[in-house]
Amino acid sequence: MENLKKAYLAGGCFWGMEDLFRVRPGVKDTTVGYLGGQNESPTYENHPGHAEGIEILYDANATSYKELLDYFFRVHDPTTLDQQGNDMGSSYRSALFIQNEQESRDAMEIIKIVEDSKRWAGRVVTTLEPFRKFWPAEEYHQDYLVKKPNGYTCHFERFGTFL
Repeated sequence: MENLKKAYLAGGCFWGMEDLFRVRPGVKDTTVGYLGGQNESPTYENHPGHAEGIEILYDANATSYKELLDYFFRVHDPTTLDQQGNDMGSSYRSALFIQNEQESRDAMEIIKIVEDSKRWAGRVVTTLEPFRKFWPAEEYHQDYLVKKPNGYTCHFERFGTFL
């Protein structure tokens, strides 16, 4: 029997993050959207303070929140403030949108492991922000790199597991 949960992550342009997470073991579905901003019903053209992020529906019997975070810290640079690749601004920040105390503890534990590993040259700047609401992005953004396989992404697996 599946034990379905959701995780909310932001690590730069949502297209690349979604494309990598969609095929992870235990991941059932991904949706790109906006998190942590100042307005209701954000759009691509109007999302002040929102991060481009992803909602990950996963089977907790097949993968864990810590394993999702482990992968998250391997596919984007968590040491660049408000930037991934060519994308700059707070929309492209590295952030975890925390739903409960256990996620907070897991996130802090994984961040410590990532920093202690010294694999990244700088310190982790990933923010832990309270989850309030996820706003799905426009349909043309969903599964974008499946629709446009040669589209832009700055996300790729840089090295093996931290765990």
